[in-house]
Amino acid sequence: MIATVLNERESIEALLSSLAQQTRPPDEVVIVDGGSSDGTWELLKTAMRAGSLPLRALSLPGANISTGRNHAIAAASHRVIAATDAGVRLAPDWLERLVAPLASDTPPDVVGGVFVSAPRSLFERALGAITLPRLDELDAQSFLPSSRSVAFAKAVWDSVGGYPEWLDYCEDLVFDLAMRRQGARFALATGARVHFRPRSSLRAFAKQYYRYARGDGKADLWRGRHAIRYATYLVAAPALLVLACVHSPWWLAALALGAGGMFWRPLRRLWPELAASSWRERLGMAALLPILVITGDLAKMAGYPVGLVWRRRHLRERSPSTDS
Repeated sequence: MIATVLNERESIEALLSSLAQQTRPPDEVVIVDGGSSDGTWELLKTAMRAGSLPLRALSLPGANISTGRNHAIAAASHRVIAATDAGVRLAPDWLERLVAPLASDTPPDVVGGVFVSAPRSLFERALGAITLPRLDELDAQSFLPSSRSVAFAKAVWDSVGGYPEWLDYCEDLVFDLAMRRQGARFALATGARVHFRPRSSLRAFAKQYYRYARGDGKADLWRGRHAIRYATYLVAAPALLVLACVHSPWWLAALALGAGGMFWRPLRRLWPELAASSWRERLGMAALLPILVITGDLAKMAGYPVGLVWRRRHLRERSPSTDS
């Protein structure tokens, strides 16, 4: 099992504790610290001395998450790698369920687990429900697992050149897509669950989605999705508002239909939370729904072009000079 950490003093003990309680104990645990300054590295060294886990902690100051993962995987001695992230709590049977398909007669090359929300506030309950796909939305044929919960053959990691060290976000998606292009066979293990806490504020959520979209731009991912988002907010919605003002208020019906389509999936995801809540909580989460959806979209619209500019500059710097 491998992971990377950076300034995770408040969460590292929960991760290590949940690893020690696995029904299928890890054969080895390799964790790379990217240069923590909050005491995380000292806690890892203490855990190594305690010996409750077969833990090796490596210090690699300045390493991003891709570099850290690649170093951890290279240092691991087993042919199957399970990966997770700091800031999570693993279900007791996470590793057992995650690696079980790899021991079958016709094992896949990659097994994706899932991550579920572990909220501590009404805001986090709404955010986790709205932004995370429901299990019935996942399709094993197209699912691209997060490296919060994934296992794969080390040989496949090696064949695609590892995680892309030039990326700071969306690196696991690029890694997944590279493995798919190589013909790797994927499986989905919905029982292999990792619990993580959603962002605790609107500002932190916006920053997260800005960075995700910036990573999309850097990696040239999801052009169509981003184009639809720009067209919706910058073309369709303003045009319908203008038509409603200068032509007929009936155009507001078209705007309402569009908004209904935009909010339908988040509402469907939020519905179980609403059903299990008090009226006050329902009103609070219902009010948060449009705020979270629009904030997330605007954050993505801000981050994506920044990533594109970085990509163009990066490619220009890497291209060979044409000067004679």
